[in-house]
Amino acid sequence: MKDHLSAKATVLFTAFEPSGDAHAAPVIAALKTMAPEIEIVAWGGPQMERAGATMIERTADDGSMGLSALSKISSVRKTQAAIRRWALARRVNVHVPVDSPAANFAIAQFMKARGVRVCHLVAPQLWAWGPWRLNKLRRCTDLVLCLLPFEQEWFRTRRVPAKFIGHPVINRILDQTSMDAQAKELPPGSPKVLLLPGSRSSEVKRNLSLLLQVFSDMQHNHRRALAIIVTANHSLEKLVRNLVPTLPPGVLLMTGKLDASISWCDIALCVSGTVSLDVLRQAKPMVGMYRTGLLSVIGGNLMLSMPNRLLPNILAGRRMVPEFVPCLGRAGPISAAVENLLADQSRLRETANALRTLLPAFQGKSPDREAAQAILAFASGRNPMDNT
Repeated sequence: MKDHLSAKATVLFTAFEPSGDAHAAPVIAALKTMAPEIEIVAWGGPQMERAGATMIERTADDGSMGLSALSKISSVRKTQAAIRRWALARRVNVHVPVDSPAANFAIAQFMKARGVRVCHLVAPQLWAWGPWRLNKLRRCTDLVLCLLPFEQEWFRTRRVPAKFIGHPVINRILDQTSMDAQAKELPPGSPKVLLLPGSRSSEVKRNLSLLLQVFSDMQHNHRRALAIIVTANHSLEKLVRNLVPTLPPGVLLMTGKLDASISWCDIALCVSGTVSLDVLRQAKPMVGMYRTGLLSVIGGNLMLSMPNRLLPNILAGRRMVPEFVPCLGRAGPISAAVENLLADQSRLRETANALRTLLPAFQGKSPDREAAQAILAFASGRNPMDNT
């Protein structure tokens, strides 16, 4: 493959969310290892930059989540215009839009019109909402790299080139020895509860009080219960301390050590998102939630075509674990679902065993390597879908 690559081959990544930054970074690292001669340029975040991309503008930081809707739209449009100006003066071989279809579709359409090969990293969730956007996606992609097993067939049957590459959360190797050692350092409790308030500041602000209320309800029946709030970074830890200057009894706060905390816990209460797959990776019982306003609940029920919204339940095609996504913030029903799981240890074991059945579909996949191979195939003038 390298023999056919131009020394001036350029791959452009565009990401607009912290999750996109996280998805793109290992792919960029794999590209740098497999073909160090290519140029990788990005609008994205700090992880992409550390992986080796030349960063033009930081567009995937958590701070952008705090913007109002109008400010966010204005910011994205300015970025789209800047990318177009940049691309007019440069030769781009491959464009890799990372998630965020609302921001990336317009850029991808522009690139396609200029003859650039477009390889979407993370499939737009059109199977959940917005299937009318399929025509737009067909016009602005050469390949969609899918992270979930069912997505490849869903897109291909709708005439969108797609390839399942695995999921970076599910397919990563866990350091069991280190994880077990860290878990032993965490304090005992019964039950041990993991509280995961989200990876964005807006999610933490919406959901933290709900998580704490559910845990408080648990303590009425489980006086030895202990909860650990795990934040994704120190910025979110600081936000939690600002929102709750004095943590309730039985609640600790920690940044990092997510895998060890999942190993330690008996049950996780998590805000809906990719973190539910971190919990699934270790087959730990969980309850998912996402607090929002009444209009968002009504809009979600009208627009979302899937009966389930928590990723493990979507993968299972059924309600494998309790989910309240979206919810208005009433703790009672969530607390009842948690108590129902904790009331009988056999229920926890059955839930864990059911979650394990979802993992074999990901076996043998290497998301960063497979994504890098597809991108390099486009950069060398080949179609990675040939002979597949």
